[in-house]
Formats: sequence, C-alpha cells, structure tokens
Amino acid sequence: MANIKSAKKRIRVIETKTMRNKMIKSKVKTMIKKVEAAIAEGNKEAAQNNLKVAISEIEKAATKGVYHKNNAARKVSRLTLAVNKMA
Repeated sequence: MANIKSAKKRIRVIETKTMRNKMIKSKVKTMIKKVEAAIAEGNKEAAQNNLKVAISEIEKAATKGVYHKNNAARKVSRLTLAVNKMA
C-alpha cells in the first residue's frame, strides 16, 4: 500500500478511470452483439439500425482513448462488411 499522499491519489484516480473504461468497453461489446444477433436472425433493417448505434459508440470510445483509432476503424469496417453481405 502506498504511503505518499500523491501515490494514494493516483491509485484512486486509476480506479475511477478503469471503471469508466470498463463501462465504455462493455457498452461497445453490447452494441456489437446486437448487430451480430440481427445478422444471425437475417433481419437486415434491425442490423442497419443497430449498426448506426454501434458505430456511434465505437467512435465515442476511440475519441475518449479507450480504443486506438485503428482498432475502432477495424471494428466498424468488419461490422459494416457483415451487414452489407446480408442478402
């Protein structure tokens, strides 16, 4: 355990940032799962609607630094490609 005041504060700050990052990542994963579920059902309209929401969440996460911009771009690209491949 840290003894120095600034080290104790860093521990507290890191805990709050870790929780924030976990919440954002969880939200992104949930949105991706919704898109994939709609694709599995074959519901193109729902997949497209969920895709818009998922892209928005992924871009927000990238802006906040939770995901690297290339990682976010890859996620968006793969989801978009999967939705566009639907019949």
